[in-house]
Amino acid sequence: MTRAVPRDRFFIAGVRTAGERVTLTPEDARKLVTVLRRQTGDRVQLVDAGGVAFAARLDIDGKVVHAVLDAPLVSREVESPARIVVAQAIPKGQKMDFIVEKATELGAAAIVPLRSARVVGEPGAHKRERWQRIAKTAAQQSGRVQVPRVEAPLDWEALRTTFDRYDRVYVPWEGAAAAPLRDIFETQARAASSILIVIGPEGGFSGEEVASAQAAGAVPVSLGSRILRTETAALVVLAALLYARGEL
Repeated sequence: MTRAVPRDRFFIAGVRTAGERVTLTPEDARKLVTVLRRQTGDRVQLVDAGGVAFAARLDIDGKVVHAVLDAPLVSREVESPARIVVAQAIPKGQKMDFIVEKATELGAAAIVPLRSARVVGEPGAHKRERWQRIAKTAAQQSGRVQVPRVEAPLDWEALRTTFDRYDRVYVPWEGAAAAPLRDIFETQARAASSILIVIGPEGGFSGEEVASAQAAGAVPVSLGSRILRTETAALVVLAALLYARGEL
């Protein structure tokens, strides 16, 4: 019998109890059978909609995979106490795939694709579906009990109207006053329960956009003396924030 390991974690719908028999989605069933080569009797971890992780025993019937839930596993805190949301200006090509995957691994609660003035192109509905699948896979592989939601794209003005929903809003910008992120986050963000990080596009935010963000309560922050790519910026800010909060 195969011992369950962190990568053998899948999400199931609904709030469940020990002893229940559940059926996995066709996508997860295909991964278990054809990729992981699991067999009847092997054990995995299943996480329900309430964030409870169960040990489970597989019962495989062809392409259909059932599982019987054992007692809930002993919980360890894997989610940040703060709701951290990343609003990411939509980059060209496949860069958003990487951003969604890594932001999920670093604990983002949600990702908001952003249309700012210098964003080029417009993602179709299929892109958002793809990004949500990537978030689910990354959450499974990193041992999370929540899958970040990839929101519908917002334009700049629509995003600004959401700033008052957060305790803190940060906008990395090359024109911000030089100050270590560690100092800013240790003094401002350690006790925050909700934080929005707003990342600009390849061409950066315009001065007008940053000024309007400040007027809505956002704080521009510097990412140091070097210009970072848009797909790097969110990860740097997330890591610095978690470090300053004592979560890394």
